[in-house]
Amino acid sequence: MRRVHFVGIGGAGLSAIARILHERGDKVTGSDLMTSVYSQALEKDGVLVTYGHQAENVLGADTVIVSSAVPDDNVEVEAARLAGIQVLHRAAFLGELTATSQTIAVAGTHGKTTTTGLIAWLLDAAGLSPSFIVGGMVQDYGINAKAGGGKHFVIEADEYDRTFLGLRPSVAIVTNVEHDHPDCYPTAKDFRDAFETFARNVEDLLIVCVDDPGAAALMPAGVPRETYGLSEAATWRADEIRANAAGGSDFLVIRGGETLGLFRTRLPGKHNVLNILAALIVTDYLGLDLKLVREALTEYNGVQRRFEVIGEEAGVMVIDDYAHHPTEIRATLAAARQRFPERSLWAVFQPHTYSRTRTLLQAFAESFSDADHVIITEIFAAREKADPEITGQLVADRVVHQDVHFCRQFSQAVEHLVQHIQPGSVVITLSAGDGNEVGHMLLQELASREGERGDD
Repeated sequence: MRRVHFVGIGGAGLSAIARILHERGDKVTGSDLMTSVYSQALEKDGVLVTYGHQAENVLGADTVIVSSAVPDDNVEVEAARLAGIQVLHRAAFLGELTATSQTIAVAGTHGKTTTTGLIAWLLDAAGLSPSFIVGGMVQDYGINAKAGGGKHFVIEADEYDRTFLGLRPSVAIVTNVEHDHPDCYPTAKDFRDAFETFARNVEDLLIVCVDDPGAAALMPAGVPRETYGLSEAATWRADEIRANAAGGSDFLVIRGGETLGLFRTRLPGKHNVLNILAALIVTDYLGLDLKLVREALTEYNGVQRRFEVIGEEAGVMVIDDYAHHPTEIRATLAAARQRFPERSLWAVFQPHTYSRTRTLLQAFAESFSDADHVIITEIFAAREKADPEITGQLVADRVVHQDVHFCRQFSQAVEHLVQHIQPGSVVITLSAGDGNEVGHMLLQELASREGERGDD
């Protein structure tokens, strides 16, 4: 039995690979600096996870797989190399992981997590038992990866650190191409070039959203292409989009001028209608029954931290979303406004990384028009060192809005919310870091105050 050790196993990307290998029969171990929902789920299923990095953790491993966030001087990485153990980064392992499967890869700056989860859900509903890797916990499964028994492998193609270039997909979706991760891609051209290389690696079918200029420009020679969008230029498009009672949208799907019928989703916002169109092209390409697909679509609940309602107290609803790019913020707030047209909407945004905040500062400043009130917290550094010139206060000062406040500490944000929100308000946290803690803290505080009132 092969033993594979993961350095950084608590992250979404490495934990998913670890789960696949564990379910395929490899002996899997891992380490991370702190616990996460991903590492906890692996431990529950029998994977040994150590918290804190130590040289002895890698002893006896055949292969060590390393997260992009782990530096080369990590004690476990150095110990593995000294012992002659093979050390691989995630991108280098993806080829082996998917080698015997028909790979369906979903790439793009936004929307890839939800779309990947949806395709896996639809193929599963059709009895195809796909393997899948998703960059978040799929709510309907409670996991982010699975080693299925079928021939298909549905995978989120992560552009960070050019990881997706390790894939050779049969079918690929590109939802959009907007400059992001400036720590890896200093210029927009660098970012576009990586996606052009990814598109050239597709073997059978490339699916692109023509509403997005960056995706629409991908036309690799010799690769068949399908298009989707809301515009007339798309082969697959949606029309007559309306909010429904489930909190999502009803819409007509039109393919090449032929109306395929009314489709319904629980997922809010036009951006999710686009994600669904992409998934429908995949199911059509694979020859799945349209009626079955339409029915399964209505049951898909999405991915955790993607417009996830986490609770309601004292008439205040709290929603968490992973949005951390200006386009994602605008799409999420537009979806919230569609779903709650008459309710007061509070946006609590935690900027993510100094490099992204610096590069996209002006776009962030113009992203909050659908919110009634805005709170900005301090920047989540993630893998970067602090940049004294780029702060949460700077972001708050630049945001174009009539009511915006900077709260350095989460406790300050909660106190401001408690003092100003009214029953019927909707609070949505926007963060790829730990900014969602504001929502949980707010619910606890509101419940506590309600309890105190009940004791009077």
